[in-house]
Amino acid sequence: MNPIPPAEAEVHPSLGSTTLAILWKDLSAELRSRELLSAMLVFALLVILIFNFALDLKPAIRREVTSGVLWATFAFAGTLGLNRSMATEKDRGCLDGLLLAPVDRSAIYFGKALGNLAFMLVIEAIVLPVYSVLYNVNLFNLGLMMIILMGSVGYVAVGTLLSTMSVQTRTRDMLLPILLFPLVIPILIAAVKASAGFLDASPWRDIAPWFNLLLVYDVIFVAIAFMVFDYVVEE
Repeated sequence: MNPIPPAEAEVHPSLGSTTLAILWKDLSAELRSRELLSAMLVFALLVILIFNFALDLKPAIRREVTSGVLWATFAFAGTLGLNRSMATEKDRGCLDGLLLAPVDRSAIYFGKALGNLAFMLVIEAIVLPVYSVLYNVNLFNLGLMMIILMGSVGYVAVGTLLSTMSVQTRTRDMLLPILLFPLVIPILIAAVKASAGFLDASPWRDIAPWFNLLLVYDVIFVAIAFMVFDYVVEE
């Protein structure tokens, strides 16, 4: 008599494969609709144009305000993108489907965060040359690019978590900026100071404290979001 074969073990997708699947879903959906990137790009370009006419300054003074104008633009456009990204998932019922899937919920966070980061980096890649032309400032600086990447990672890490919380409420459009901006003030200040330091060719000892603050902020808040995301999405 043949023994009864043991029940097959239930196989769950790995964290990495689930994260990449969610990222690919967001990217492919955006490539078809182009709703999110279009809104972020138009908003960012409008902010740049407004600052261009409002700050009718001398070239030397324009260089001094460059880092502040850039990060104000990135912050406003990034907030719009974070809000719409999660709101679309909620309105279409995709978020509920993701939460019901037999996968680690932290993979949902990382997939959404990577998608938001990709959208934000695309907008930044378009804004930088436009800003360079309008303000006649050379922004092709390796140190500046590194600071923009680190600042964007921290901004998206916090913003993705908070947008997941605020999307469950009726006042999500107003609630997200209220929750987000107080938490990202340290990273915005550090990013502005470090960006200004690289643009002014300041010595590393002047940039290092702000660089270290960005690095510590990114590590801490990515870890916090990883630990608490499962509790945030529970109803």
